[in-house]
Amino acid sequence: MRLPGYVVKHQEVFTVTVAYLAFASLWVVFSDLLLEALVDDPQRWSRYQIIEEWLLVVVTTGLLFYWVRLAITRSHRLLEQHRRYEVFASNCTEALMYSEQRYRSIVEDQTEFVVRWKFDGRLTFVNDSYCHFLHKSRELLLGTSFFPHIHPDDLSRFLAMIHALSPEDPIAKPYEERVVVPCGDVHWTQWIDRAIFDAKTGEVEYQSVGRDVTELKQTVLALKQANEEVGRLKDRLLAENVYLQEEIKTEHDFTEIIGQSAELGKVLDQIKQVAPTEATVLIQGESGTGKELIARAIHHLSSRKNRPLVKVNCAAISAGLVESELFGHEKGAFTGAVHRRIGRFELADGGTLFLDEIGDLSEQIQVKLLRVLQEREFERVGSSRSISVDVRLIAATHRNLVIEVESGAFREDLYYRLNVFPVELPPLRARFSDIPLLVDSFMAQFAKQLDKPLKGVSKRTMKALMEYPWPGNIRELRNIIERAAIVARSPILEIEELLASANSPTAAHNENIPQSLEDVERRHILQVLERSGWVISGKQGAATILKIHPNTLRSRMQRLAIKRHN
Repeated sequence: MRLPGYVVKHQEVFTVTVAYLAFASLWVVFSDLLLEALVDDPQRWSRYQIIEEWLLVVVTTGLLFYWVRLAITRSHRLLEQHRRYEVFASNCTEALMYSEQRYRSIVEDQTEFVVRWKFDGRLTFVNDSYCHFLHKSRELLLGTSFFPHIHPDDLSRFLAMIHALSPEDPIAKPYEERVVVPCGDVHWTQWIDRAIFDAKTGEVEYQSVGRDVTELKQTVLALKQANEEVGRLKDRLLAENVYLQEEIKTEHDFTEIIGQSAELGKVLDQIKQVAPTEATVLIQGESGTGKELIARAIHHLSSRKNRPLVKVNCAAISAGLVESELFGHEKGAFTGAVHRRIGRFELADGGTLFLDEIGDLSEQIQVKLLRVLQEREFERVGSSRSISVDVRLIAATHRNLVIEVESGAFREDLYYRLNVFPVELPPLRARFSDIPLLVDSFMAQFAKQLDKPLKGVSKRTMKALMEYPWPGNIRELRNIIERAAIVARSPILEIEELLASANSPTAAHNENIPQSLEDVERRHILQVLERSGWVISGKQGAATILKIHPNTLRSRMQRLAIKRHN
């Protein structure tokens, strides 16, 4: 028989109650029977009362004793159960403390930063790694806000990200921010934040786990800079290859410096003196005297000979492209700039840059050239990043820069920067003794090129060559020899007819040969003025034809005493 649940739960009390009720029922029945038997016997009735009283006392005492014993037993059981609970609670406390110690040791031993903080940034927990990172003790950090340690440029972005967290989306995406440590250094850190919302109180606490990624950032930055440097060197190497291929295709005017005259010997001595230095050289001389050849000789005798000699003919480049040619440009800097271009200054880094006809540069380019010479850096067209270069500059011009400075066409400060070591090349008419050596050298060169058995020139031809004034200098001599070699029908060259038909102002007026450079310049300006009707400025004016500033032309006219009645 299965007892009800409440009976099973209170079985002991239920048993005592049932026994008590059964005894009471028996006592009532017994009392009724006894009363009927003793009703007629008073003596027996007194005894019955005494027995009844004693029985009540015994029963009552027994019941009290039983209930006391039951209470004591229950108390013992409760005490035993309480003791067991205490042991269990003690074991749970020890297990909890052990688990907390393990958790804390795991957190403290982490190399990552582990922090907990309130909405206003007050720290409620920090591990040892974070303390070491900020060089502060835990006591100094707890209760203080860590917001002041965040870099000002990153704080607003950080707060906006934290405010966006919600119970539905409590974890922020990994992010990086800069942290300013007490010594003032800035470190890059990487964090993952989690918001912990209390559903009862509505309070929120944040837990952040981060690490110092400064070294990684520096490595990435160094790698990026290295890649940029590799790209820059690659572009430079490609530009150098293109430039050298163009140089190979271009035939040089002279293979070596030829001559034994005293005038040329003076120039060679100057080359030997200045070549080993880093001084800027200004080569001046008439067109065709070999200024580029002198620049090559200076470069090959210098410590930069293993680096390229980069040349730029300033007169051959349009004014709008000179800046791009010298300094380069970025992609999209101007219409037509579809690729980034390496400028000649950057291409000549570590080597020598030869600027031929530097007197033809515009004033704007002169200013930028002066800055490069002073600060050794420049910017590409369309870029704001400065590029440092180590370039030795050799400049050349057929113009008289002193006169150009006086007329305002050339900057005086740039002239003094260039004129550190001036070299003046004599014209060919000032070194007639070198003409036979030059003729022999050119003949040998063209005999090999044209595959002709050229032996030399007649005495009459040599005399004509010695008497010719050579306004085009060595370049004109070379062209005459080449032309004679092409049309030659015998090993001995005849050049008189070629000299007579030479297209030069001197040949056309053989009877009135100018004796100086000023005479040639005066005659040329007069011819242009006559052609323009003595109009100096304007599109059809003489200054436009001569490609100089009108004020420069007026200054030269005044210096050369050129007037309309001339």
